[in-house]
Amino acid sequence: MRTEKALSAGFSAEGYIIDQDCFASVRYRGMRASVNGCGWMAAYNLRRFLGQDAIWDAVRREMEALHPVRRFPGPTTLRALRLYLGKYLPEVRETAGREAALQAACASRAGIFRYREGREPHYVSFLRLPDGRFRFLNLADGLEDCVLSMEEFAAGHLRGPARAFTAREVSL
Repeated sequence: MRTEKALSAGFSAEGYIIDQDCFASVRYRGMRASVNGCGWMAAYNLRRFLGQDAIWDAVRREMEALHPVRRFPGPTTLRALRLYLGKYLPEVRETAGREAALQAACASRAGIFRYREGREPHYVSFLRLPDGRFRFLNLADGLEDCVLSMEEFAAGHLRGPARAFTAREVSL
């Protein structure tokens, strides 16, 4: 029998959302957020890392309202993510294509990838660490909060088409 994880276990000590599975009791677009909440979670994490005072449930509600049919089951659409980031993080740039997205991410301070984890679309936030590696939040089961080089992430997860939403390039 599978037991539900406590909502508080879904957060890191710094307040980032790291485990989507802990949000089974939260609804998003007519489903459990543990199934389809990665988009709003990634947006919340990015805002938090960039110093904004984001409240996870307010992010969830606002992003849900950006979908024309709110209760229609499904993931966060690219349109909704673009609208949301444009409002709160207008400096974020979108890059399409696996190689271009990877290059933009390598040169960024932080961002969000949209790609497929297996057969499922997934959003994951990443944050640059002082040593040049990246912290990935809510990446996959067993890798809820992990540190990887961008090359390690790409080799293990970035298959097929991808997009990156990146914030502030850093001088390398």
